[in-house]
Parts: sequence; C-alpha cells; structure tokens
Amino acid sequence: MTNRPAKHSLTLRGHRTSVSLEPEFWDAFRAIAAERSTPLNALAAEIDAARRNDEGLASAIRVFCLNHYKGS
Repeated sequence: MTNRPAKHSLTLRGHRTSVSLEPEFWDAFRAIAAERSTPLNALAAEIDAARRNDEGLASAIRVFCLNHYKGS
C-alpha cells in the first residue's frame, strides 16, 4: 500500500464522524457492505458497537476487513 489514508464521513446512530482509512481498506469495506446488501453506515455502526473501548473505529474496520477476507 502506497496511498495515504483518506478521510470519509460516516453517520453512526445519527452522529457524524470521520474515519481515515487507506483506499484499499475503503474499497474492501465497501465491497463487504455490498456483499451483505448493508449500507456502509449500518455496517460501520455494527463494527462500532462491537469494538473494544480502547480500539479506534478505523482500526476496528481494518481488523473487520482482514478477518472477513481471512474467513474468520
């Protein structure tokens, strides 16, 4: 990965937040949402609700994408 993280806004339970991910992770995140027929914001809210308190949302999304493609 040679691209810098790109910041995008998401809405989680009615609140806007910005998340910075590398373009490859944005692509993977969008692909997973499409595969599940789930809006990106809804998938982000699921990940947000399941993450540990000491884990940032961007990190949680990266791990989610990795686990998805690993089959975990």
